[in-house]
Amino acid sequence: MSGYVEEIAPEKVNDLLTNGEKMSIVDVRGPEEVATGKIPNAYNLPVNEIQTRMNELDKNKKHIIVCQSGGRSSMASMVLKSNGYRVLNMTGGMQEWTGITE
Repeated sequence: MSGYVEEIAPEKVNDLLTNGEKMSIVDVRGPEEVATGKIPNAYNLPVNEIQTRMNELDKNKKHIIVCQSGGRSSMASMVLKSNGYRVLNMTGGMQEWTGITE
């Protein structure tokens, strides 16, 4: 099951943030989508740039991958995982996000 990517619900991510948990959140949407609102401190790394820019992410951290509805983040998560990154795919994406945005 090496292709399997662990998932995390938006509510759980919000709980962790609310509790002051330090997390790496990577938003793989395009810049124009991110401009409409993102999870505070999320790092924007568009899915079409993952292959060339994944080295910007710390391999020693666990990263929560986010997109609009969960599809692109699922693909990005698989690419990152296959390259040795520890990732969680946030199910439902920003559509399901009820926490604060910036």
